[in-house]
Amino acid sequence: MGTTGLPSTSGIIELTEKLYREGVEKGQAEAERIKLEAQAEAQKILDNARQQAQAIEAQAKKKAAELDTNTKSELKLYTSQALNALRSEIANVLTNSAVDEAVKGLVADPEFLPKFAVELAKKWASDEPVVLSTPEAESLKKYFVAKAKELLDKGVTIRQVSGKDTLLTIAPADGSYKVDFGREEFETYFKGFLRPQLVEMLF
Repeated sequence: MGTTGLPSTSGIIELTEKLYREGVEKGQAEAERIKLEAQAEAQKILDNARQQAQAIEAQAKKKAAELDTNTKSELKLYTSQALNALRSEIANVLTNSAVDEAVKGLVADPEFLPKFAVELAKKWASDEPVVLSTPEAESLKKYFVAKAKELLDKGVTIRQVSGKDTLLTIAPADGSYKVDFGREEFETYFKGFLRPQLVEMLF
């Protein structure tokens, strides 16, 4: 210091440099702190963003897997239904074709209806008198007289009917019920018998 008690010039310079260094150091330390905090915050934001992205990706994969599974299940079900429908249609076509030809052949056979009527009467007339109604009553009576007269003696009656598509109707004598046997009934019977066998044979 000088004689006046004031710092010398060199002292002032030294003090100024000291203050400057302390200021710079504090500034640098603060800057470093801010930088580190900023880096930490940035890393935190980045980590959160990465976690959210992973969660979104996982959810998307889950949805995609569910959609894929559902689509495959629906496709499998549709394919199965379509295949079953095709099988059913094929069986129907083959059954109808085979039965149509078979019934045509039966109806055209003059021996079929009389033989069928006799067998039917044997079963039914064992318990009660029955009535057979048919458009071919005259020829059926002759057949019964020649081949199964004992059934006529047991109470089987044959009646003439006209204007009916039914080939033969059987009913108890009291008329409490009746069963028709026509082309449609024969077709239904044969289809019910043949179709399951065709399905098993084909599929």
